[in-house]
Amino acid sequence: MKVKTQSKKVNKAWLNDHVNDTYVKLAQKEGYRARAAYKLKEIDETLGLIRPGNCVVDLGSVPGAWSQYARRKLSPSGAAAGALNGRIVALDILPMDPIEGVAFIQGDFREPGVLQVLEQTLSADKGFTKVDVVISDMAPNLSGIDSADAARIAHLVELAVDFSVQHLKPEGALVAKLFHGGAYSPLVKLFKETFKVVKPFKPKASRSNSSETFLVGMGLKNRPAKEAS
Repeated sequence: MKVKTQSKKVNKAWLNDHVNDTYVKLAQKEGYRARAAYKLKEIDETLGLIRPGNCVVDLGSVPGAWSQYARRKLSPSGAAAGALNGRIVALDILPMDPIEGVAFIQGDFREPGVLQVLEQTLSADKGFTKVDVVISDMAPNLSGIDSADAARIAHLVELAVDFSVQHLKPEGALVAKLFHGGAYSPLVKLFKETFKVVKPFKPKASRSNSSETFLVGMGLKNRPAKEAS
């Protein structure tokens, strides 16, 4: 019974913090589906990643706050609806409520067939055959076992990097969520091997007690050409 009482106290404390959270209130006021929009907003406003005319791919998009932010950045008037100067393709394993101007694919990014659908969706519009910005808020279900969680986190980020190498424009950028822990240093190394500029970022909207952080890679490094067989 003590465990249940403690659990109720923790849940009540979390709910109280959530309701009174500045970014939760701001998201409700400005029409964003989640406070996470302000994480991407701060990163983007600091580094100038998303511009009108861009093609943006949003990985791990549910509930849609990052796609909403990108959609407003690509709107000539900064509006949540109406004309769109650019393209947004979002993907998540969970269903997402529609966002005007955002093409959504439901599926597991780890499955080759889902990746193929994403690639086909991108290639269908000849005006946007390459991607300007990949934004990845993907995160695995954490087990509490450090080694297993580190491997799951690393796998998702590695997939996002692989996708970026294949589909980003040379000057494009990747924003990826990760967590401090066993997977962090190897992923920083991977980013530095892949991108010309790498910036670690802890947005103010990330909770102070969270190990969540972000890496931003900008400008693909030239890869050595494969030797002819």
